[in-house]
Amino acid sequence: MKKFRKVLDGLTTSSPGGTIGSPSCGSAAGTPTSAPTPKDIDIQETLVAENFQLCKTVRHGFPYQPTALAFDPVQKILAIGSRTGGVRILGRPGVDCYCQHESGAAVLQLQFLINEGALVSACADDTLHLWNLRQRRPAVLHSLKFNRERITFCHLPFQSKWLYVGTERGNTHIVNIESFVLSGYVIMWNKAIELSTKTHPGPVVHLSDSPKDEGKLLIGFESGTVVQWDLRGKKADFRIYYDEAIHSVSWHHEGKQFMCSHSDGSLTLWNLRNTTKPFQVTFPHGKIQKDGRKESCKPILKVEYKTSRNSEPFVVFSGGLSYDKAGRRPTLTIMHGKAITVLEMDYPIVEFMVLCDTPYNNEVQEPYAVVVLLEKDLIVVDLTQSNFPVFENPYPMDVHESPVTCTAYFADCPPDIIPILYSIGAKHKKTGYSQKEWPISGGTWTLGSHTYPEIIITGHADGSIKFWDASAITLQMLYKLKTSKVFEKPKPGEGRAADLVEEDPFAVQMVSWCPQSRIFCVVGISAHIILYRFSKYDANTQIVSLDVRLQCESDDVITPSENENNPCFPEPGSHSPQPHHQYPASPSSGTPEGNKDSIPCLKVKDRVVRVPPGYQAELVIQLLWVDGEPPQQITTLDINSAYGLLAFGNCSGLVVVDYLQKTILLCMSTLDLYGAADPYQRLTRSPRRNRQSTSGLTELSDNQQSIDMERSKSPTSVHYPTSLHNDPRVLPEPVASLRASHCSPVYYLLDNVKGPGRKLSLPTDLKTDLDHVNGHCTSPTSQPSAGKPRVPMGPEGPRLTRRGPGRPPFRKAQSAACMEISLPVSHTEGYASRRAMLQQFHGVTMYSHDEHHTQSPYCWSERESRENSFSRSRSSSVSSIDRDTKEAITTLQFGESYGRKTDALPTPCLWVGTSLGVVVVIPMSIPTEQEERMEEPVTIGPSGVVLLLKGSVLRFGFLDCMGGLIQSPHEVWRDLNAPEDPDRPRRRKLINFSPSSSQDTCGEGHLAVVCSERQAKVFLMPSQSCLFVHNITESSFVLRADVVSVCNSVCLACFCANGHIMTLSLPSLRPLVNVNYLPLTDMRIARTFCFTNGGQALYLSSPTEIQRITYSQEMCDNLQEMLGELFTPIETPEAQNRGFLKGFFGGNAHTFDREELFGEAAAGKGSRSLAQHIPGQGGMEGMKVAASGVVGDLARARIALDERGQRLGELEDRTALMMTSADTFSKHAHELMLKCKDKKWYQF
Repeated sequence: MKKFRKVLDGLTTSSPGGTIGSPSCGSAAGTPTSAPTPKDIDIQETLVAENFQLCKTVRHGFPYQPTALAFDPVQKILAIGSRTGGVRILGRPGVDCYCQHESGAAVLQLQFLINEGALVSACADDTLHLWNLRQRRPAVLHSLKFNRERITFCHLPFQSKWLYVGTERGNTHIVNIESFVLSGYVIMWNKAIELSTKTHPGPVVHLSDSPKDEGKLLIGFESGTVVQWDLRGKKADFRIYYDEAIHSVSWHHEGKQFMCSHSDGSLTLWNLRNTTKPFQVTFPHGKIQKDGRKESCKPILKVEYKTSRNSEPFVVFSGGLSYDKAGRRPTLTIMHGKAITVLEMDYPIVEFMVLCDTPYNNEVQEPYAVVVLLEKDLIVVDLTQSNFPVFENPYPMDVHESPVTCTAYFADCPPDIIPILYSIGAKHKKTGYSQKEWPISGGTWTLGSHTYPEIIITGHADGSIKFWDASAITLQMLYKLKTSKVFEKPKPGEGRAADLVEEDPFAVQMVSWCPQSRIFCVVGISAHIILYRFSKYDANTQIVSLDVRLQCESDDVITPSENENNPCFPEPGSHSPQPHHQYPASPSSGTPEGNKDSIPCLKVKDRVVRVPPGYQAELVIQLLWVDGEPPQQITTLDINSAYGLLAFGNCSGLVVVDYLQKTILLCMSTLDLYGAADPYQRLTRSPRRNRQSTSGLTELSDNQQSIDMERSKSPTSVHYPTSLHNDPRVLPEPVASLRASHCSPVYYLLDNVKGPGRKLSLPTDLKTDLDHVNGHCTSPTSQPSAGKPRVPMGPEGPRLTRRGPGRPPFRKAQSAACMEISLPVSHTEGYASRRAMLQQFHGVTMYSHDEHHTQSPYCWSERESRENSFSRSRSSSVSSIDRDTKEAITTLQFGESYGRKTDALPTPCLWVGTSLGVVVVIPMSIPTEQEERMEEPVTIGPSGVVLLLKGSVLRFGFLDCMGGLIQSPHEVWRDLNAPEDPDRPRRRKLINFSPSSSQDTCGEGHLAVVCSERQAKVFLMPSQSCLFVHNITESSFVLRADVVSVCNSVCLACFCANGHIMTLSLPSLRPLVNVNYLPLTDMRIARTFCFTNGGQALYLSSPTEIQRITYSQEMCDNLQEMLGELFTPIETPEAQNRGFLKGFFGGNAHTFDREELFGEAAAGKGSRSLAQHIPGQGGMEGMKVAASGVVGDLARARIALDERGQRLGELEDRTALMMTSADTFSKHAHELMLKCKDKKWYQF
């Protein structure tokens, strides 16, 4: 479908009726009207397309699914390969580089060209790659693709340009590293073994040159055969045949012995003097049984045999435990003399490597550490101390300690917040680490000039929150908060509580943080909200708990007798339902005794607890169960410390809480927000049997018309009572809040099917139920219990709960890290809508504003229903359910605005966005004086503004009439636990960014930016004129949108499901950049993608890694300065003097010329059909992002200069060598001339 993207050049004014869908606001983008334009709006936009460029900056966290490990002992840098083709190169803190193979094939092995600034990688697609590390962005220089043989093992001797490559067929090939061309010298498997051997020796599992003689190559075959091959003589020196399969081989540095690890858990030591049988056979973990036989042991996958001058040799190996000890964790064993130390690991061992002082394999190794690569961690063990402590890891490798469920990114934070968080978090650090410096200390990194304070917050499945210092493209943990400490531990066997015991009941769903006031709000998966205040002092506190009933039976039909003609927005003094509050509360208190299900999912601690310095919980808000049904998950949240208010919503309705007075101000369904001004006149639905109304609750409606609307509502739409809660208790503590910019309002699912598909608010395992990742509502097609057939729900069918007998309301929290769903994205645009995506996986229809603009709005549902693997009834009743107009609250924002057209001055308002594209502005009256604020109630008035957009509303933003971003009002942080100062009493200090405060020249009013999943609009308040409108996408939908500051200006940044990242200028909504960056292949990216100021963004690229990107040209230009250098010029350490006797009797290792044997002149060229050479980009891959700018030209020039300098250096070395040879020749010629000068002819 062809896209039409236009921008209004002129300013248009909508008619009064246009505020709820007039043609002026609902028409296509770029269509002006004849209405006059506001004269006071004249904003000069400074952003242009040249200000934007998209590139990846840095990747944090542990490499996902690691497969390989390598270490450069001279440069002291570490490389880790992964199953997805990634390579992470690590040095000193700040030196962290990520590379990716284009093929995406798993990395089998990595080999450094020691002290050469290069790395060789062997991948599962049988391709060798040479990476250039002498630039900040490594790139592939050469590739060699093997066509007929599979690569199994590689070995590159120190200071050699010839790489040995072993294959699955048992052959050994030799590759020239400089030209990446195959040599004609091949060691065939049938020549390596004896001709009398009838069986194939298996793949090559080991290659290494003898420390005694580089002309001897040791080849290990999987079957247990070991051959030492004489490279000069092209024959085998000896062959060893052992019964057990070989996994690894390690030499003694003198070259007289080597050790093998085997599949039966044994280690064999072989002496070259007698290769007929092993010199020693040991089973380190195999005990002798009563019958005299050894215990059967697991394979020893790798062994390293390292010598030391001042002590016994070290033998380090992984595996080898006996099979009897079931349940034991993976181990690394260190044998030092007679002492055996077994180190248990938390995860399986992928690879380990012993770090030694010398790069030469024929010198005493002097091991000092062991790097252990686990499946989910990286550990370095100190070998210089007898207790083998581990080093403290300076890298952020524990991002995934508990699966990540949400992320938040804050750039340009207050400069004092990072030191304070670090000082608090440092008190809780673990001890017992090695006192020595981190041994992986290569590379150089300096703090760039273009840095500012940045913080990343991650929420986890166990309820923990981590604050990370992300300044200067690094990542360091600052502070960890455990939200589970607020609640009692569920005790099994206590009736209903037994159902609530779950693996991850505290999983974090979203967070909202205000750095200025240091107020922190956490939304949990159990439909709970925790409000935290920051304090530098410990305190004894009692947590206040509020229970909210925001759900009723969806098939209740309210009759006029059951309603009272109370206003939709009751005044505090008006007739209101019975206050329902707790202070503190148990799960059953404050609820009608006859209703046993009116309990929260978790129990808050109801006693005074001592809390340490840091974030301290003050208030917990929980949604209640209703008639055996769990509450719907919270979809959005906003908190404002200047107002002292907190608002949240879900699929059921909206709640506003005064957290200063600990009262609930508003609790009503979404439909009740409109009163009589419902933009969609709800039609009569099919009837359904009446259910008994919940006792103890009073239904509030605006007038008789709303009562009639209630009668005509769908029986599947939920009626939610509005209740006003007041509590006289007051705790005068300030709260400040920023916009909850990192909530996840777009991943809700409107569950419109009753019966077995009853709404379940808490997410379940994606692999079993295919529930939506954000879990706001779940799939109606999931089975109620195992083995039970689905029961279609008809108009009179029985109501079945989703849960089977004893089934808990939620299972394991589905983290953003675990989301491996591959969505069938089309080649060009991906999903046409979120509904299509959800329909594909859940079989659930979601109502959207888009249906009002089509002739046959439900044809897509029938078409996709047929394509869906789930079968659904298409009866008239279910069809009416599909058309149910239930709305979810998708985004909220507090701010100074105008609730009505007639307002002359801005007042505190709450902007509400729904899943139907409706925007409601709710004005509020808040006492200004501190004493009045703590005693007088906050008044919420009826809505005066209703606006419409296409698709679900995602984000709000406010601009003044000069185009500047209006920040939300907030309170300045003050420590309420600090000692009292009589001279300076603690009072609330508010920072208010009023729209009229800086508009003396352009009059009153402000601009409201509203972005939905389909389009963006800019309104002029209070006239509600639609000035600009832009259809963002027609064939996809927006996942994330935010109003951000870039280059001293403001723009709207959007991330679409088809992978496009785009920015729009404000207020004209002119497209600035549109880049197809990352197709949405799994829901992890959708849940964790977030924008921030400064042109930066991040997302969870894998379950263990955070990828940061930038869309700012300025950031891309400065990126090279901010990245660390991987290669630093270091002189290669000289080899030790072997002495005359060792040099005379120890072989002729240093006279071996590989060029003479493997070069084209002697061995010829390798077979072209065997391997294909693929030239790389010459180091330019890392510069693609800057190829069109000046930076690209400079980068190309720099690379050319580097390469030229390298060639000149090589030329200089060769020239010096030729001069030396010439001098030597001249000297010998002169000596010969003097010797023969006086001889006669007959003396020769």
